[in-house]
Amino acid sequence: MTRSVNRLRPVSAGLPDFPWDTIAGAKARAAEHPDGIVDLSVGTPVDPVDPLIRDALAASSEFPGYPVTVGIVELREAAVGALSRRFGVTGLDVSSILPVVGTKEAVAGLPSQLGVPAGATVVIPEVAYPTYEVGALLAGANPVRADRVEDYGDDVPALIFLNSPSNPTGRVLSVEHLRGVVEWAREHGSVIVSDECYLGLTWEGEALSVLHPDVCGGDHTGLIAMHSLSKVSNLASYRAGFLAGDRELIAELLAVRKHAGMIVPFPIQGATVAALNDDAHVDAQRERYRARRDQLRDAVLGAGFTIDHSEAGLYLWATRGDDSRATLDWFAERGILVAPGDFYGPAGARHVRMAMTATDERIAAAVARLG
Repeated sequence: MTRSVNRLRPVSAGLPDFPWDTIAGAKARAAEHPDGIVDLSVGTPVDPVDPLIRDALAASSEFPGYPVTVGIVELREAAVGALSRRFGVTGLDVSSILPVVGTKEAVAGLPSQLGVPAGATVVIPEVAYPTYEVGALLAGANPVRADRVEDYGDDVPALIFLNSPSNPTGRVLSVEHLRGVVEWAREHGSVIVSDECYLGLTWEGEALSVLHPDVCGGDHTGLIAMHSLSKVSNLASYRAGFLAGDRELIAELLAVRKHAGMIVPFPIQGATVAALNDDAHVDAQRERYRARRDQLRDAVLGAGFTIDHSEAGLYLWATRGDDSRATLDWFAERGILVAPGDFYGPAGARHVRMAMTATDERIAAAVARLG
């Protein structure tokens, strides 16, 4: 019997290698340290979820029906309130908000869901979280790495990804820079998606949302901001995040996501409401990270590294001028696992990213080994 020909093209064939698979050897070496590995490679929270949030999760767990894609009104009201209180964003209402199943899913899916045409240009940061590139490729678009509008090239981008504060570098874009990109995008008809998941973890200077009136003049047309509760509320396992901004774009995304069944589970929505309405647990977590950052930063500088940017976020962007894979091995020999900068594009090839998402005890162990 003749087997039928498989006419499907594997989608993964057009994607880059999954970066974390490439550091398995370094992880094994670091794990051989007699005091155990200090894993500073992945920015995954390790601190407890606040009881306020866990109680809200439990209280929402008896609902037996399907939740709605648009999210309960209490969640959308809480998001509007949190963006106003914490970041000075004005002009939003419940029609400006859409919950998502974690913002990594949103980054990967937004180019397709917004209708970016195959072959169109999607601008991503020069040093960037890998999923921006993946999202463009899944849409059949052409990712272009550029931080300045002068470097966007001849093809006007359909979509521009911004990331301030940056993962991995911790760089904060100035209000002048953000305003310039917004003005350029509006002149050329490009949509901006601004990943602001680290906005609540700013250590030096001031970081602003693309939706802040000083950036956009109070006009959210063509702008979407992405926010996550993974870092500020230790809810990475909950996959809790939301989009905010242009009501017409939000409505279009809602229509697409309703068809696709991309719905945040009802108990997670209840927990999200509690997390967004309470700032005390966010402030307490920020101070935990600040203390870890101070200790780790001093140790890394003392070991002869330079730390670039890192004004915000959960990472130190460190270099000694060597290839990032050589630096990865240097840390692994000391039982410390970091992320090589080439994960994030060619411009990161001489840096490593060091996460502050480890327990106080493991941060202290890393400090001792570097000292």
